[in-house]
Amino acid sequence: MQYNVTVIGSGPGGYVAAIRCAQLGFKTAIIEKYDTLGGTCLNVGCIPSKAMLDSSEHFINAKEHFKEHGIDIPEPKVNFTQMVKRKGDVVKANVDGIAFLMKKNKIDVHKGVGSFVDKNTIKVTAKDGKETTITTEKVIIATGSKPTPLPFAPFDKKRIISSTEALELKEVPKHLIVIGGGVIGMELGSVYARIGSKVTVVEFLDSLIPTMDGTMGKELQRSTKKLGIDFFLGHKVTSVFNDGKEVTVKAEAKDGKAIELKGDYCLVSIGRRPYTDGLGLDKVGIETVKGQIPVDDHLKTKVDNIYAIGDVVKGAMLAHKAEEEGVYVAERLAGQKPHVNYLLIPGVVYTWPEVASVGYTEEQLKSSGRAYKVGSFPYKALGRARASMDLDGLVKILADKQTDEILGVHIIGARAADMIAAGVTAMEFRASAEDVARMSHAHPTYMEAVREACLAATANRPIHL
Repeated sequence: MQYNVTVIGSGPGGYVAAIRCAQLGFKTAIIEKYDTLGGTCLNVGCIPSKAMLDSSEHFINAKEHFKEHGIDIPEPKVNFTQMVKRKGDVVKANVDGIAFLMKKNKIDVHKGVGSFVDKNTIKVTAKDGKETTITTEKVIIATGSKPTPLPFAPFDKKRIISSTEALELKEVPKHLIVIGGGVIGMELGSVYARIGSKVTVVEFLDSLIPTMDGTMGKELQRSTKKLGIDFFLGHKVTSVFNDGKEVTVKAEAKDGKAIELKGDYCLVSIGRRPYTDGLGLDKVGIETVKGQIPVDDHLKTKVDNIYAIGDVVKGAMLAHKAEEEGVYVAERLAGQKPHVNYLLIPGVVYTWPEVASVGYTEEQLKSSGRAYKVGSFPYKALGRARASMDLDGLVKILADKQTDEILGVHIIGARAADMIAAGVTAMEFRASAEDVARMSHAHPTYMEAVREACLAATANRPIHL
């Protein structure tokens, strides 16, 4: 079996790279160690978590908001078994779709662990131990990442769990302790808070979602407090102990004050680490640096025919970032001149309200000394938000003080995940805040808040505030 390109890993980066390679005329293979394609994102990450987020949001709307809309129903109850089953059905439909795309694009799928024999030879070891060897001209490593455990509290997958287990629980936790107030912690914490769990979030830093603009973290904390979530920010976890029925978490604040929390489950969501186990990188002379595979500006490793993309290389661990890199490498191999603008890869938190950001944060602009101006507009001043009862949130626009070029778009509110694409588009074409402010926006829509924030940034003249 000889190929032009072989992709190791079938997550969003890997399967997109394989499809684009096939579209460009390369004979392509993809290697996947698990039974289903799609990687973390489709199987135990992005897709299943969004299914659970949507289900839990439907429940809380039925419980708390339907009556105000004039919809009278009996008191709703959570059928957790069905909720998890529906999530599984969503996952299956998506991974089956990836398998179909492999067939459609005539991509050979090899199931098993792929490891290098040399730079042009890969051994695939199936679950039953059977080995197959393939040869290839080019290789794209797209093996993704795994949840990072606390060094003193490894995942036992029973009470001390990662996001993977949190999506497969057999019961609704009575008290879920979440260590880490980033994207994963806040998404899964909000799922269980909506359906009846007491949720406590312990975060080492002083803000939630600390990689995003500071205003977003403050607004998200204010909003999710309404779900009953308790927060201990600026606390360092010192120990986690599972006695079989209960988990005890101890933490200290910066002033030395200690806290002790007891819950039936502890979700550790402090980040993810690149996954390169079993690749046999030593066979081709590639050494990882802090777990990552070093690559040049064209995502090529030190070995001239081996590339790496997605979570195993530097940059944000995002499915759509991996997809962009997969397309980039495929097109480079075909002699094209693609580009990836890493500044304009958006980040999203799928809580409700959603949070979405692209470009520079205000903190980054301050630290760089760049002169900027800020325009913001609250959802509560929008007719559309009042109609839908989604009043929490705001749009924040950062623009260059002299040129008015948009430098950052930060949104917390209903449909922020979809709205951020407009910010990416504007920034990709280097639009000014005035450019966006002068465009017609349909009324009534949430996108009017973007226009109003741009008006505020341009000349401090929002219309509806």
